[in-house]
Formats: sequence, structure tokens, C-alpha cells
Amino acid sequence: MPSKPSTAPMRVALIGYGYAGKTFHAPLIRSVAGLELALVASRDAAKVHADLPDVEVVADVQSALHDPRISLVVIASPNDTHAPLARAALETGKHVVVDKPFALDATEARALAVLAQRQGRVLSVFQNRRWDSDFLGVKQVLEQGLLGEVMHFESHIDRFRPQVRARWREQRGAGSGLWYDLGPHLVDQALLLFGLPQRVLASMAVQRVHGEVTDWAHVVLEYGARRVILHASMLVAGGSPRFVLHGTGGSLVKALPDRQEAQLLAGLHPGADGWGVDADAMQLHDGSDHPVMIATPRGDQRRYYEALYEALTGQGVNPVTPWQAVSVMAVLDAAIACATTGNPVAPAWSTQEREAWPQSLTTR
Repeated sequence: MPSKPSTAPMRVALIGYGYAGKTFHAPLIRSVAGLELALVASRDAAKVHADLPDVEVVADVQSALHDPRISLVVIASPNDTHAPLARAALETGKHVVVDKPFALDATEARALAVLAQRQGRVLSVFQNRRWDSDFLGVKQVLEQGLLGEVMHFESHIDRFRPQVRARWREQRGAGSGLWYDLGPHLVDQALLLFGLPQRVLASMAVQRVHGEVTDWAHVVLEYGARRVILHASMLVAGGSPRFVLHGTGGSLVKALPDRQEAQLLAGLHPGADGWGVDADAMQLHDGSDHPVMIATPRGDQRRYYEALYEALTGQGVNPVTPWQAVSVMAVLDAAIACATTGNPVAPAWSTQEREAWPQSLTTR
């Protein structure tokens, strides 16, 4: 366990101990000085105690939300419960982290953003992939201006899972399917780099035998002449680069994805030797036959919870604000609408959504 500060740690309740809670939230929270994972709400206490023997487990979510010892509630339950649980936690006076997606649509998300402001509580969405090695590498290259003006950007999060599994993410229901699962990461990263798009185009499909929900999504964000392509599939066995960028000064390819999820699944503790190290260098092409290899920076998803702790203690700002998460939901909604009707969607951005994002890296 990491060392703790001399003051009492902030006590955290984790709601849900499925894939996200077990794989990401629990180990990342426990690796950050100042945060104490004190309670998990789960109906499977044996599963939790097999990993976390020293953590209290309750079956009743409401008891966790109303526990006066808890300052921060982290919601890692199924997607259709995110907004109701976040609302309930805010109304009990807790600070709240919601796993992605923030809600089921932008309307629910806006209501939560307003409620958090009224309650005077920190509300944040778990966009851990802002601290992936691959994304940090691409961001670094853009900040250095090595590609000139970027006109074509591709971001892929692909999997090879040809067999449909018996889990809620792959069964019919509100918030299920690949676009709700991986789309929030793809959209959030794109908005960090390029700001809010003018139009959204999308195509989605169910490609696997016995598939019930979207398992292929191809979305294009329009920024004038620039095209930002976001793609996710469950039928990619290999050969698909994580990022491809083409600009007026050159091209960049990042072939392999960040390794932190694989490291967590393998049981590596966040911050251990090798944590976040990415040996796959980026390839910078300038039109010659010899690309320049650029080292990929180290990823560290702990930085989300470190930044959140600083925000909660008045030492920093919320790493992922509610209005940023609202605009991500608006793009998700627009893509679903376009895929359904075939008509491009031009989102109507509110002032809060426009002001939520830093200036595009491509216009600095």
C-alpha cells in the first residue's frame, strides 16, 4: 500500500464491483495517498473480500450513499444506473465520480451538472484514458507542432471478441453496446485535442453472430476541412493502428495501445516497476522513406485520482468537469441519431459546454 499523508485520508465508497470497479477504480484509488477505499457496495461480498479483505462491503447502495463517514462516492455500476445514483449521492451531500458514460443522454447529464453546482459538490467523470501513453504521445506531438496543421485524425479502440458474452454490456438494454462503452473515451480525447465539432456523422452495426447490440461504430467529427474519425469494433484481430494523423507537415502513426489495462488485469500494482511504460515508439513520417521514431511517454492513470484529490482538498481543479462530460454525451447522442436517421447532426452547444474545453491544440 502507498504511504498516506499525516492528515486523515478521505474515505471513499465504491458502488459496484464488476469489471470497471474491480479492474480500474479499486486499485487506482488505493494507490493514491489521501484516498482510502473504505466501503464497497456489492451483492457479492466474497468476490470483493477475495481482493480487498480489509474493506467493508454492504449490499445496500443507499446505506453507502448515506454513510456519514464517506466523503466521495465512486459509481461503477451498470450504465443505466449512473445518473440516478449520481443524483442520489449528490443530494446526500457527497462528492461524486461517475464512470463513463456520464449518463444515458445529454439531457440527464445536464441535469446532474446543474445539481452538482447547486449542491456545491465536486462531480467528475472517470476519463482515465486521458492518461494513456498513446494519447499522451499524440498530444505531445501536437503540442510541439511537428505535423503542421492536422487535417486527418483517426482514433481506434478495437477488440477481437467474436463470441458474444453473457454480460449486460452485450445484451439489449439502456446504455449497452460498444458505442456507450468505448465511445466516451474516443470522443473525450478528440474534444481535448480539437474542441467541439461542427457536425457529427456516424454509422453503426451489429456484426457478430448472435449479437444484440452495436459492436461496430464509425463516427466522423467535422471541423471545417478537418476530419476526425473515431472507430470501435469487436472483430479486429490485429493490424489496426491506435492512432493515425496526417497534417500539412507530416504524418504520425501510433501502432499499439497503452498497456495499463493489461497490466491491471495481470495484477500489476499501479506505480510498480514498469507501470505505464510503453515500448512502442511513434512513427513520424515527413515524406521520405525513413520515418523518425519518437519515444512514447509513460502513461499513468493514477493521475486522474491524484488530480481529483487535489480538487477535493482545494489544491487543484476538477480533472474532468461535468460540462465537459455533458458535451461528450451530446456527441454520443448526435452519433446515435445520425446512425439511426442517416442525417448529419450539428449539435447546438451551450455556453457552458463551449467554455468547458481548452483551446484546440491545433489553433494555438
